[in-house]
Amino acid sequence: MRTMSHTSQPVGGPRSLTLPQPLRTESGEVLPEVRVGYETWGRLAPDRSNAVLVLHALTGDSHVSGPAGPGHPTPGWWDELIGPGRTLDTDRYFVVAPNALGGCGGTTGPGSLAADGRAWGSRFPRLTIRDQVAAEAATADVLGIGRWAAVVGGSMGGMRAVEWAVTHPARVGALFLVATTAAASAEQIAWCSTQVRAIRDDPGWAGGDYHSRPAEQGPWRGLGLARRIAHVTYRSEAELAARFGRDRQPGEGPDGRYAVESYLDHHAAKLTARFDAGSYVSLTEAMNSHDVGRGRGGVAAALARISAPTVVAAVDSDRLYPPAQQQTLADGIPGAGPLRVVTSSYGHDGFLIELDQVAPLLTELLDRVGAAARRHPTTTATGR
Repeated sequence: MRTMSHTSQPVGGPRSLTLPQPLRTESGEVLPEVRVGYETWGRLAPDRSNAVLVLHALTGDSHVSGPAGPGHPTPGWWDELIGPGRTLDTDRYFVVAPNALGGCGGTTGPGSLAADGRAWGSRFPRLTIRDQVAAEAATADVLGIGRWAAVVGGSMGGMRAVEWAVTHPARVGALFLVATTAAASAEQIAWCSTQVRAIRDDPGWAGGDYHSRPAEQGPWRGLGLARRIAHVTYRSEAELAARFGRDRQPGEGPDGRYAVESYLDHHAAKLTARFDAGSYVSLTEAMNSHDVGRGRGGVAAALARISAPTVVAAVDSDRLYPPAQQQTLADGIPGAGPLRVVTSSYGHDGFLIELDQVAPLLTELLDRVGAAARRHPTTTATGR
């Protein structure tokens, strides 16, 4: 294992590393060089026992906490959870957030340059959630982290978190899952596939090889449409009705856009300004691949492998990842205990918004693990 000294780890800010070995994907294709963009907060303890892995959702990135700035066009998506005295207390924990393989936040993806100096584009391998976890495990090796004190994720990040706990149970000290699933459902695949089709049918897609063209010629209309479709699934019908109803957008007259149309247009414009369409396709197809039970005798057998103390949380109004999916996780993971429910009118996005409810659940898990460590102080830091 190639490692970095803990004294070299930054207190914060975007970083990157190159994996020491090529990455062979589940499809059998090889990425000869993989760069991983990541961000950290706090410092790694000398015994390397205090590292926490935080995994982002589809259009998130490694910038979990902090203001927008160079390399990070948006503020931290879980900003209130990380920092001195916060839930993930940076005086206690070394928090690591990598950008997912296939993404566009510093990690190798379709827009990255291949060895011939051209963007990977259509040549980029089709990825699975397991491929992304393999890249994250190799990243942990480079950082010298043999075992995470906790792995935390929601939505697509939760897919990777549960896959971590099934693939590498000895490397996960605790597991926090929110608004996620053990396997993508038919409906989730249908929504994701529709979004991918919107991008692929844009003439600017050019078979995936649009990166060498002028920026305005890319598949941004298709990406914007995909975002509009996705954003409806992220919120609840009740919230949209209460917030917009049948109102027209102010200032546009009686025949102008409905207010909810303007809202979707706004979110489409925000995403197309910061996100690569090829990465959206790659990550979305990886989400469709998600099934912890594949090749393992089914979901129940796979979840039974998890040995980490676990908290599973659902958002009660989530229509994209409905609470029944989290109930399957809570029932199937040994010792997970009862399903926790976040009350929200916001739908799936509640896991990003209702931090006053999410934070205590994560604190509960960390306190439980800390108490167990104090009762059994001889437990090794590496777990290997």
